[in-house]
Amino acid sequence: MLFAIEIDYLCAMQQTALNLIAIGVFSITFLSLLSPILNISPLIPAGITLGIMGFATVDTLGLGNRGITLILDSFSSPEERKRILHHEAGHFLVAYFLSIPVTGYTLTAWEAFRQGQPGRGGVVFDRDGLSEKITAMQAPLILERFSTVLMGGIAAENLVYGKSEGGEEDRLQLRSVLMSVGQNPQVHKQKERWALLQATNIIKQNRESYEALVKAMEAKASVDDCYKAIQQKCESFS
Repeated sequence: MLFAIEIDYLCAMQQTALNLIAIGVFSITFLSLLSPILNISPLIPAGITLGIMGFATVDTLGLGNRGITLILDSFSSPEERKRILHHEAGHFLVAYFLSIPVTGYTLTAWEAFRQGQPGRGGVVFDRDGLSEKITAMQAPLILERFSTVLMGGIAAENLVYGKSEGGEEDRLQLRSVLMSVGQNPQVHKQKERWALLQATNIIKQNRESYEALVKAMEAKASVDDCYKAIQQKCESFS
């Protein structure tokens, strides 16, 4: 089974999608009111409305909202794509240094769609490969490592940009994981802060490797080549 850490821009995109739909509905309503004045056939706004409703229905029921995600992603600015790249590189780098095997990554909604992943992108891990190594004694350690990996994107954004715009989905995933293993909700914030601190330290201590990884991922390098980019920088400091 593959485990994907989806970037937390998904929540922001869902809110953006809702805002766009609301604007669209308002615009169509306004156009309907003005159609007699502008001599526009009422069939035009009615057709547009039916088209939007049909697309929304198919997208929600058949595509899991991927259609609107693809559309919104196509309008992403270069700055936003750069931030996504740095965010995902944070997940990847922390996973590498915590021995969590990465099997793939995506940086756009189209790449994610082609690989059957939700949202706009993410880093994918081989959970089956890990489960073979996990014993009852190791389970708490693996949980801590995954918690740190989940905070890797936020840590990277904080270091590169001074603050994180993404991250809510990562936090929700972390809380979900902690809940699934019976962790008291009262300690979730503490666990989150601890994991964020650990992820920040890993990226700080391996900043050259992180920058090399960002360049490799930007060039769409394979996972193996991304590993090599990290290792080369590690060797140069050894």
